[in-house]
Amino acid sequence: MAKQQDERRIDQQSFRDHLSTVNEEGKRNWIYPKKPSGRFYTARNIVAVLLLAFFFSGPFITINGNPLLLLNILERKFVIFGVTFWPQDLHLLLFGMLTFILFIVLFTAVFGRLFCGWACPQTIFMEMVFRRIEYWIEGDSVAQIRLNKQDWNFEKIRKKVSKHAVFFGLAFLISNMFLAYIIGKDQLFEIITDPPSEHAGGLAAMIIFSTVFYGVFAFMREQVCHFVCPYGRMQSVMLDNNSINVMYDYVRGEERATVRDRYQLENRKATLEDLGFSADSEFGDCIDCYQCVKVCPMGIDIRNGTQLECVHCTACIDACDSVMDKIDKPRGLIRYSSENAIREGNQKVLTPRVAGYSGILLVLLTTFITLLTLRPDTETTILREPGTLYQELPGDRYSNIYNVKVLNKTFEDIPVDIRLVAPEGNIVSLGSVDMVESQNSAEGRFMVQLSAEELTGPQTELTFEVYSGDEKLETVTSGFLGPANIYNE
Repeated sequence: MAKQQDERRIDQQSFRDHLSTVNEEGKRNWIYPKKPSGRFYTARNIVAVLLLAFFFSGPFITINGNPLLLLNILERKFVIFGVTFWPQDLHLLLFGMLTFILFIVLFTAVFGRLFCGWACPQTIFMEMVFRRIEYWIEGDSVAQIRLNKQDWNFEKIRKKVSKHAVFFGLAFLISNMFLAYIIGKDQLFEIITDPPSEHAGGLAAMIIFSTVFYGVFAFMREQVCHFVCPYGRMQSVMLDNNSINVMYDYVRGEERATVRDRYQLENRKATLEDLGFSADSEFGDCIDCYQCVKVCPMGIDIRNGTQLECVHCTACIDACDSVMDKIDKPRGLIRYSSENAIREGNQKVLTPRVAGYSGILLVLLTTFITLLTLRPDTETTILREPGTLYQELPGDRYSNIYNVKVLNKTFEDIPVDIRLVAPEGNIVSLGSVDMVESQNSAEGRFMVQLSAEELTGPQTELTFEVYSGDEKLETVTSGFLGPANIYNE
């Protein structure tokens, strides 16, 4: 009997020796998760529908004529919820990204990988789109296993070709939607309506990207979460015993015993030793039905504890709850909880680490909001034209030529008037800026003329004021180059 107990313990600990997706020969163990159902799966469907609706409608939603979200890396223009960020706003983007990253760290420290199971694009597309298409065409897990094992015939060819054709078409559609977030819907429509020969390079790049996207959801699947995603690898350093995860209540569930073992013990007067348990064992609520394993898209056994492969999709919770209902046991054998809550009955959310993260996040968020609020409506750059020296004019006067660029960050056209306030001098327009369109920039050139008395040396500081009507927008400084032998006190 001791041997049976040892074998049982070894079997329960074998998960530590290998990945669930790799067999004993080192080859991939393909996962066929059973189609889940239950309250959490219904809630995830609702969240997925909302997120997918946002994703597919995002490029077509505009705020004051600007897209809701645009990440135009090529032109270095970013629009986030209708607010345009230019390269000059790099510090805002950095603070925003730091704030977002720290929020993820804090969220993970408290709620584990909740994001992975409910909002991650990989999970949403895989489980709520591609996997459901697979269920629709090939059937549930048992039907898929049977289909893959059978010989190639008309039915298998039809289903496989149909599935992969739909997969690639969907991948191509999703790739185009991602492209719309980069170049904008108008430019995307222009590319689509133009002859393919005019955008052969772009079309080739899109096909390659779509093929990669298709390969991820048709073949790599859970391997992306295992080996590619950095968030899953960082989980081990962000979680502690107070983090809320999808947990198996081993205090309530152990010792595991099947329904058959329980029946034999109660009705056939078998002893615990006969069933492979110690004499003082007490059966827990887990009946070792493996339903939580069968529905897991990552192929793990949640009863082995928190594992890096788990994405907290709650499929095991729904499967276990349905079994508990059938055997008249309370739900929650697998639930959202923490290690300390299960072991000690003490759920503590506000830990010193969480408090520290929250404080730093508050500082970053306050700084980001302050910088965003104080961001000027315009940004003017005035630089002396490269490669030019001063020009000597009659009447002991000198001139420099300048390039000006005015960036308008507002949603209205702005008239612009640039005035030289110190030292006194003249501005001669060479095609200067008079009007800047909304969310755009304008460039021009002008000449500054100063008398020799106004020069303070080879380099004289100029002060310009930029006006829109009677409103002063900003003050800009630049340098004026003069003769080396001139110096006025």
